[in-house]
Amino acid sequence: MHQEILLRQIRKKIGDKSLNDEIANILNISYDAAHRRTSLKAKFSFEEALELAKYYQISLDQFLTSDHHILVQKTTAVTETNDLQSFFRHNLNVFESLPISDGMTIYYSAKDIPFFYTLSDTLLSRFKIYVWMNLLNEKQVFIPFLQFSPPDFEPAAQELKKKYEEQDVVELWNDMTVSSILQQILYYFETGLLRKKEAVTILEELKELIGYIERKTENNPRFHLYENELMQLSNDIFFHHPQQSLFAIPTNMFGYILINDEKTCKETLNYFEHQIKNSKSLNTSGNRDRKIFFNKMYRQIENVGDKLS
Repeated sequence: MHQEILLRQIRKKIGDKSLNDEIANILNISYDAAHRRTSLKAKFSFEEALELAKYYQISLDQFLTSDHHILVQKTTAVTETNDLQSFFRHNLNVFESLPISDGMTIYYSAKDIPFFYTLSDTLLSRFKIYVWMNLLNEKQVFIPFLQFSPPDFEPAAQELKKKYEEQDVVELWNDMTVSSILQQILYYFETGLLRKKEAVTILEELKELIGYIERKTENNPRFHLYENELMQLSNDIFFHHPQQSLFAIPTNMFGYILINDEKTCKETLNYFEHQIKNSKSLNTSGNRDRKIFFNKMYRQIENVGDKLS
């Protein structure tokens, strides 16, 4: 039964390609040996089944779990700045393992500004990483912001940002989405770890970023922004595709639990669709509602700027 399910999943992945040829090549066995397995005359070994599941990105949940227990993956822990390179590289690998070429939609429940937007060579990006590392590393000695030098992770980070921007994206925001970064700027300024000059620059870059998102809401048909005033947002990310979906639940600023269980992903899609029904589309609601929403964020930024004097 399990072998039939695995073969059925592989057939869905390969389309019109020869199943026997595919399995023979991946497992490095003869065509006849592959045929015996596809005709169910011989069983896959445990190692062979794992190799096929890994190659075709097939979830093992359906073989090993029940309705109340599922298998999950976890991203590598980030506890110091040197871990950032592998974190962004791993996230890029997750993207590349998904069928993003056609039919992929990314849903983002934006409790904070999605981190994809701050993967850039700006003071804002550097400050976000500074804050994250101070919060994650218990042994981190709080140093002035200007003395913080994150490692060079630009190639992987820029590619990750580019791939996100190229997808059909649905983001859910509310009035509090921008509040987190503003509270962080004010906190580090008041503790003397962030100088006024750099704080002002970060606020200016944040305002430019919000302006970019506002323009994208007006002009990019692949980007959909919703204002959700009813539900608490969570920074969950859901990569939905008819063939293969992935649900990423944050455990901290740089850590995610990854779930590709089919039933869980269907429930997650239903949940996001339910949230959207109770949200206001800022793409279609008209200029007035869109301006009201973004002006709230601009005012929050200006209010923090006034407190820096």
